[in-house]
Amino acid sequence: MAPNPPHSSPRRSRPSLAVALLAACAVTLTACGSSGSDKDSGSGSADTKGSSGATSVTDATGAKVKVPAAPERVVALSEMDLDSALALGVEPVGLTAGRGQRGAPEYLADRAKGIPVVGAVTGPDIEKVVQVKPDVILAGQTADQQVLQQLRKIAPTVVTISDTKDWKSSLELTGKALGRTNQARTFLDGYEKKAAALKKDLGARAEENVSVARYSAKGTAVMQQGVFISDVLKDLGFKRPGVQNEKGAGHSTPISDENLKEIDGGRLFIGTLSTTGKDAGLLDELAKKPAYRALNAVKDKHATVVDGSKWTSLGGAQAAVSVLGDIRKAMVK
Repeated sequence: MAPNPPHSSPRRSRPSLAVALLAACAVTLTACGSSGSDKDSGSGSADTKGSSGATSVTDATGAKVKVPAAPERVVALSEMDLDSALALGVEPVGLTAGRGQRGAPEYLADRAKGIPVVGAVTGPDIEKVVQVKPDVILAGQTADQQVLQQLRKIAPTVVTISDTKDWKSSLELTGKALGRTNQARTFLDGYEKKAAALKKDLGARAEENVSVARYSAKGTAVMQQGVFISDVLKDLGFKRPGVQNEKGAGHSTPISDENLKEIDGGRLFIGTLSTTGKDAGLLDELAKKPAYRALNAVKDKHATVVDGSKWTSLGGAQAAVSVLGDIRKAMVK
């Protein structure tokens, strides 16, 4: 499983070609636009619809953005944006490759088959974004102002993920940006019902200590508070051992084999980004390591290998529902 990519500047296009493409976009794309600098109180505030059929939404940064009332060519620049768009019944015309993936996250690969890749986790390829002619760009958690300015010259650009990285708020905001507010509410209602049913069926197991880690050739990292999977586990009432109760400095926190005992709990879910099937024997491999062998979850056979593209990555609406299914399979007898 590949580690989190380091923060780096998004891929830069060849200047002359990028400028030419942006200029062409300004002339030929009726949807080209930008977000204003006006601020509203809170992200994702109530939409307003003008006589032109455009809708104004307030994105996750507080910027007001005018978008088409019913956009038809959507670009998703994060795993969560792709997840949200597909959950709302919109197939993007461009997507960003998931962590450690060449294309869409593994759990979305079938539904996203054939959608062009227009960027990586480190940032979009501006030339490729222009080429798919979007009328709305879902910019995920993009914070680079230079990149945002380039994107806004192509099409109305909505930053959909706030500092909290809360997938539910992101889905609601994406619903507003895509004219799918009702669909977003329906999805969230369905998730809440599934979570409540699972919590009931778990019974006393809902009181267990649950650890979530990601494993790669570089070692183990744990998922702390403030990330997608921790929010889902919180919905179910699970307790988290050790540092997993604290907010992490990054997406995941490396932990040495010597300190693994600090995350020992009744259950261990360990994510991997491998899609080749070679990790089918991962638990057997880890059980050979003294530090893992000493964990109660491993000794009691309560350790489960899970798909890291949904459990230990950015996450999203469909990832959350799928995680509920994984937990039901692993813990409900």
